Order: sequence, then structure tokens, then C-alpha cells
Amino acid sequence: MRLSLTVLTLSALFATAAHAQSGPVGFQSPSKNIACAYLDDDKQNTLRCDIMEATVNARRPAECDLEWGKAFEMRPRGNAVRLCYGDTVMDPRMPMLAYGEVWQRGGFTCTSEQSGVTCFNADRRGFSISRAKQDLF
Repeated sequence: MRLSLTVLTLSALFATAAHAQSGPVGFQSPSKNIACAYLDDDKQNTLRCDIMEATVNARRPAECDLEWGKAFEMRPRGNAVRLCYGDTVMDPRMPMLAYGEVWQRGGFTCTSEQSGVTCFNADRRGFSISRAKQDLF
């Protein structure tokens, strides 16, 4: 009986841990205006960051029929890109990354500051996004 109870308890703990991992992976800024999601697929990891409100927007290219200028993406190596998008990674379940803190995962590093969020990959390529400015570097 005791062994069965222990097995049931361990099973419940593993199920709880697995369920906790099923939520979004990433963070949101303290202002909740920026969210970044770490997307881990079979081929390659991706980091995508979205900004909800910006005072300036990039000019939409003719080939983009969706939203433009407020979503950015990169892989562990190579250049970051601005996305033509019809969805968002904004999720209120994302943990907050306090100003001055650093988040790292899968070859990506992001820093949250009052002036915005800056993220880069192993090649030191990335983006810096805020209400006033969105730059790729």
C-alpha cells in the first residue's frame, strides 16, 4: 500500500511538472507592452518579440497584407527580421522580466530596461524595441 501511494504521489508530481512546462516560454516587460516568446520546434529554436503600442511604425512593404512593424524574430544564428504577421505572442501568462534583468535561453539573450527590450543571438545580431524606436542590428 505504501509503495502504491508513493508511486501515485510521484506520478502526480511529474504530471504537475509536465503541465507547468506546457505554458508559454518567454517573458513580458513590466509595462506589458512587449512580450517575447521562445519557440522550440524540431528544426530550430526561434525568439519572437512583439510590441503592442509604438509611437512610430515602419513603412509596410507592398507584399505584406497583414500587420507590419511590431513583430520581430530571430534564430540562434543570423540576422533578425521584422515580420509581416497576423497573430501575436502577447500572453498574460508570461512571467515579467523586471527592468535591469536578463533572460537567456537557447542561444538568445534579452535585457529589459525602462527604455525597452534588447535581444540578441549567438552572432550578436538582434533587435532593440521600445515605444519610440524599433531597430535591427
